[in-house]
Formats: sequence, C-alpha cells, structure tokens
Amino acid sequence: MIVFDLSCAGGHQFEGWFASSGDFEGQQSRGLVVCPQCGSAQVVKAPMAPAVPRKGNQLEPAKSSQVVAGGAIPPEAQAVFAKLAELQAETLKGSRFVGSSFAEQSRAIHYGEQPAEVIHGQATLEEARDLLEEGVAVLPLPFPVSPPEDLN
Repeated sequence: MIVFDLSCAGGHQFEGWFASSGDFEGQQSRGLVVCPQCGSAQVVKAPMAPAVPRKGNQLEPAKSSQVVAGGAIPPEAQAVFAKLAELQAETLKGSRFVGSSFAEQSRAIHYGEQPAEVIHGQATLEEARDLLEEGVAVLPLPFPVSPPEDLN
C-alpha cells in the first residue's frame, strides 16, 4: 500500500491509499478518485515531504504518552486511540506473531503450503506491495506491535 496526500480543485486536502502509483493514476483517469468533502474529481497528488529514516547511530526518540506538540491530546482523540488499541488487541488475540518472516509465511498460507491461520509480523513496504500484487490479503495495523519477547 502507498499513501498519497491529495488535493482537489476546491483546495481540500486529504489522503488516499493505493496499491501503487499506477493504481492511483488508473483510478484517477477513470474518475474514481474524488474529494470526500466536495465530490470534485479534479484531484492531484499534493507535494509530500520525503520520509527520511533515522540514522542507525542515533538514539530512538523518547516515547511519551498523551502529549503532542502544542499541548495535551484532546479527550475525543484519546477515546479514538483507546478504541483503536482495543480493536487491535482483540484482532491480535487470535493471531500468531511471526516476526520478519511475515511475507514468507503469508504466501505459504495463501498458496495452501501451510494451514490457514491469522498471523501478524513485520514486512517491508516492498514486501507488502508484492503480497498485495499477488492477491495475498494483508492489512497494516494502526499501531506498532512489539514482539512478544519484548513485552512485560
């Protein structure tokens, strides 16, 4: 999956999720990409800042909860995050963590080489794209998941 920042002729900004850049272009040419606010089909990719990964020798940023730039997270947003965390926990309850072998094991399940089961793990963006192109049903989780051995 790839996420694009989009904007319409009316100046509205929104996100769109697509299997590939070509998928976006194909849907756009058929008039399937429309602004969720005004319905305009005149939608273009908005300029995006590149994702620059942290250097390997840099410390991971300190993790703090309930704080964003400019103050505390509004109670409504806290409720949404809590609900998402609850849904993810419920989803993972019946799932097996497979770590970095996620792509390999997903394919094995998809092609009947392994018994069907719900799994979760880690995949690169390229691996996830390849799985989707092969028709393997995968879905990004809304929050990061720690390996079981890293949990308290």
